[in-house]
Order: sequence, then C-alpha cells, then structure tokens
Amino acid sequence: MLEKIDFIALLPYALFAACSGVCWILGDLFVTKKNRAETRLAKIRSQILGAPQPVVKETTVEGLTKMLERAAPQVGTSLQPKNEKELSKLAHKLSTAGFRSDNATLLFSTIKALCLMVALVLGGGIGILRSGYTSSGMITALGIAIVGLMIPELIVSLIAKKRKEKIFLGLPDALDMLVVCVEAGLGLDQAMRKVCDELEDSHPVIALEFRTCNQRLQMGQSRAEVLDELGERNGVDDLKTLASIMVQCDRFGTSVGTALRTQSDMMRTRRRQIAEEKAAKTAVKLLFPLVLFIFPGIFVVLVGPAAIQMIDEMLPAMQK
Repeated sequence: MLEKIDFIALLPYALFAACSGVCWILGDLFVTKKNRAETRLAKIRSQILGAPQPVVKETTVEGLTKMLERAAPQVGTSLQPKNEKELSKLAHKLSTAGFRSDNATLLFSTIKALCLMVALVLGGGIGILRSGYTSSGMITALGIAIVGLMIPELIVSLIAKKRKEKIFLGLPDALDMLVVCVEAGLGLDQAMRKVCDELEDSHPVIALEFRTCNQRLQMGQSRAEVLDELGERNGVDDLKTLASIMVQCDRFGTSVGTALRTQSDMMRTRRRQIAEEKAAKTAVKLLFPLVLFIFPGIFVVLVGPAAIQMIDEMLPAMQK
C-alpha cells in the first residue's frame, strides 16, 4: 500500500519529466542550424560591403515554425486528410483564417497531433490520479484527448471569424477610397495599390488582400480570375459580391465608380442594421444578469430592514 501511494504521489513529477524530455528531444532533432549556403552568402555580402553584417537572431515564433516544419512529415501525416476533397476543404478553412502557405495543412495536422499527444499524457495522468487504472480513468483520458484534438479546430474557427469581421467592418472605407481614386482618374489596379498604402495601419487585413491581388495581376493572371479568388479565399459574402460587380463592370464597360459607391452604401446600411439588431438584443441579454445578480441584492436591501424589524417584534411575543 505504501509503495502504491508513493507511486501515485510521484506520478505528476514523472509526467512532467517525460514531457520535458520529449520537448527537448524534438527541439534538438528538428530545429535546424543556419544553412552553410546562407553563411557563405552572408560572408560574401559582408566582404563586398566592407563591413560585417549584423546577425539577426530568430524569434521564438520562427524557431517554433521551423521545428514544426521539420517534425511535420513524421508527426502530422497520420492526421492529414487522405483524399483531395477533404484536403481542399481544410486548405480553404485555413485560407479564411489567413494561413496560406504551401505546407499549412501539414503544419495544422502536426499541431493537432501534438495537441493530441499532450492531451493523452495529461488526461492519462489526471485519470490515474483520480480513479487509478480503471475504466473511468480511461474514459477521462479519452475525453481530455478528444478535447485536445478539437482545440486547434476551435482556434482556427475563432481566428477566421475574427478576420471576416475585420474585413466586413473595413470594407466600406476601402470602397470609398477606391471610388475616390477611380473618379480621380486612376485605373483599378493603381487604385487598389493606393488603397493598400493608405489602409496599411487602419485595416491591415484588407490592405493585405488587395496587395495579394496586385501581385497576382503583375504575375499575369487575368483580372476576373484574381477578383474571383479574392472572394473565394476569404469566405466573405461581401467580397464575393464586390468581386462579381467589378468583373461585370470590367466586362461590360460600365462605370466602376458608380457600382462601388452603390455597394459601399449598401454595406454601410447593412452594418447599421446589424448594430441596431445588436442594440435591440441588449435588453434581452441583460435580463439574466439582472435576475441572477442585481435583483437579489436589491431584494436584500429593500426587504432586509423590514424583515429584521418584524423578527425583533415577533421574538418577544414568541418567547411569552
């Protein structure tokens, strides 16, 4: 019995040591050192310029990204979608959240696998500490593992939702600036480039999307394809509508400024209607906090003195 108690008491420390050892081994195996070609190029550059170049240290995020890229083929392959349909669906989901690198799906699968392993270790430890080696302990470990597997999905969904909201709120300002630039005589490509420069600080997401469109136009893609991809890769209905309007204006030769102005007014009206809807729901949402937290306090303040006075008057009569 004593040995069992000692084992259970030492189990959290053993789990911590195991997790630390695994993280240390992964970091030692997958974090790459500086490439020899990069070192030689830096040396040649410093010789040409006549001064040594400062060494730029990697940030923590860059180091973790490199470690995940090295570990991805070994860890994330098991959870990566097997067919093209599911892979395309996952890539579109990551694209709406802003993750569009070539190995984004593999990195996401790697993160899910790592979260699953960590959740299994933590869930197993918690289950053994609470219930021992029983079926309830295994169920606890399995439940925590499922939660750990779903955490990356939830985080990506929240990031995508926040990004769509930023695009929706900033798109009317971008359309107004596009209208001003187009009516001033600029072409659509130059107007989008101007919007990128002006909205870099206030609406960086929209500026990034328009800059991506300009880069693809410079690479030779047609304007219709670029605008269609602008709406598809973000998953925002307003961007899809804007893309279709601009494609139609480009195809039929109608006024781009008038169409953009109409679309901007419609978006502002819709944004105002959404704000009014949220304001109308405020009274209903405040009902539950009022009933649960504020009304009991008011009840105690109002009825408390009268109740105390009634008790003081009734006690002598009851004692007689």
